[in-house]
Amino acid sequence: MSQPSGRHPVVPPTLATVAERAGVSRQTVSNALNSPGLLRPDTLERVLAVVAELGYTPNRAARQLRTRASRLVGLRFEAAQEGASSALLDRFVHSLVETSERIGHHVLLFSGDEDDPLDGYDELLRSTAVDAFVVTDTYAGTPQAAFLQSRGAPFVAFGRPWDDLGAGGASDWAWVDVDGGHGARLATEHLIEQGHTRVAWLGWERSSRIGEDRRSGWETAMAAAGHPVAGLGVRTTDNVDAARMAVHRLLEERPVTGFVCVSDTLGIGVLHALQERGLTPGKEVGVVGFDDSLGAQMVWPGLSSVRQPLEQVAVELVTLLHLVLGDKPVDDRGTMLQPTLVVRRSSRRDWA
Repeated sequence: MSQPSGRHPVVPPTLATVAERAGVSRQTVSNALNSPGLLRPDTLERVLAVVAELGYTPNRAARQLRTRASRLVGLRFEAAQEGASSALLDRFVHSLVETSERIGHHVLLFSGDEDDPLDGYDELLRSTAVDAFVVTDTYAGTPQAAFLQSRGAPFVAFGRPWDDLGAGGASDWAWVDVDGGHGARLATEHLIEQGHTRVAWLGWERSSRIGEDRRSGWETAMAAAGHPVAGLGVRTTDNVDAARMAVHRLLEERPVTGFVCVSDTLGIGVLHALQERGLTPGKEVGVVGFDDSLGAQMVWPGLSSVRQPLEQVAVELVTLLHLVLGDKPVDDRGTMLQPTLVVRRSSRRDWA
């Protein structure tokens, strides 16, 4: 993961550093500092010796964060990008708010500088304004999770920790994610069932771990059907116009009768390009997007799309949050949910 910016330095040593040096768990270090009577004398002596050796000072704000009941959960909410259709977090946030209320918590939305992924977190930590955080950016080397871990602040994540997965998908924090590869495979298999053999992939840049995960589902489905993919994988930015131009270039180079897209934004760009070329979506060229956004539901003739179970993601995260805030063990720190395919006219050859 990339390091936090200079505005919010992570100052060593941390609780994790002490735990590693002493050969104990983080909870044991916490007990040594807060409930020493719970430890055996030799363990307590060893941990305190390391604390003194490293000069570790517990973060008071993080300690207060664990003990003070503000009943608030912090979630950084990003503005929707221009030229993109998704605004995917709207559905997720609505469900998160409703589900959190059932355990007596409320969601506090905060914003930050788009160039600084840590902006906003430190202020809330220092003011102890929230009990915990829900993190939604874990996929591109973003430093939120590492930052909160270093502060000892409780949190759960929507998104797997791509850079920190251990054996069997284990990680140092609790997370819930959606299997994007499975979703793209469903979309590709659907177009193949419609009779398409030249199915292209329209995705994001290679640096996107989510995009590459979804692309793997397209590759798997095409390989299983015995269809070649050479020259059919296209990468572009998540913008309707960028997708439209990419589709024009691809169709000028080779025959394509189907598109599986990494997002609804790119799927809508495909529909624009087909309209400009006089091609009918569904009947002549099948198109499937990803996210089942409002744009997919409203655009003509209706964009088939992979739907993420965002409501269930919120339920699972709140369940994990309840355990984390209660200092209860989390048996399964990684939960992967399966998306479904919503079929509309853009991928059906039989619509009138």
